[in-house]
Amino acid sequence: MNIIQRSKTQKIIDTIAFPLRAFTIFEEDKWGLSSLRTDRCDYCAGEVQGYTLDVGCGPDNWFIHHNLQGNGIGIDVFKYRGLSDENIVEDITHFPFPDAAFDTVTFIANLNHVPRSQRDIELAEAYRVLKPGGNILVTMTNALALLVVHRVVEWYDRIFKTRHDMDNIRGMGHEEEYYLKDEEIRSRLHKAGFTNLQKKRFPTVWGLNWVTIGWKKDQNLSQ
Repeated sequence: MNIIQRSKTQKIIDTIAFPLRAFTIFEEDKWGLSSLRTDRCDYCAGEVQGYTLDVGCGPDNWFIHHNLQGNGIGIDVFKYRGLSDENIVEDITHFPFPDAAFDTVTFIANLNHVPRSQRDIELAEAYRVLKPGGNILVTMTNALALLVVHRVVEWYDRIFKTRHDMDNIRGMGHEEEYYLKDEEIRSRLHKAGFTNLQKKRFPTVWGLNWVTIGWKKDQNLSQ
């Protein structure tokens, strides 16, 4: 499988320049620096097992198209730029895929945007469509850092009449949140059936962003 990731040199540059990257408003890589989106997708790409379902794929279905070179499917409830009808799933309580269809399921910076009352149902669906032995990836950001950066972006949009804050463009539902505590993520993953949970921090953002990885037990291997 062809996966696109940054070089070691680029990671060193990104680590040194993290404060600038965090408070400079750009969605794409520029000035020789990686965007925060690239950070999350880069680390998740390194954990992917194969054919991937990216839940909450966002504009342009970026993770599947760019990092995984099309080896998967991205879905979302909001028709962002670059998404087609096949990417839109109106009922998140039932994914339109058969059982055990994917090697990996990702929730990149968006499990907090799943309505609170539907998170367990959606994670159960992620478990259903995952192959035995497959993994789930859930990224989250430090609460304080996330709120500070979010406010900076929000005020930037107001002052310069831009549209960088995706939460404000799409609108936040009453059961959505800006971040989730680790305890909730782990508890919900366990409830859905995932095991061997582990947390990996992203060094290039000084550990303020991380991925929680869970596994669907392969019954054949346990016998």
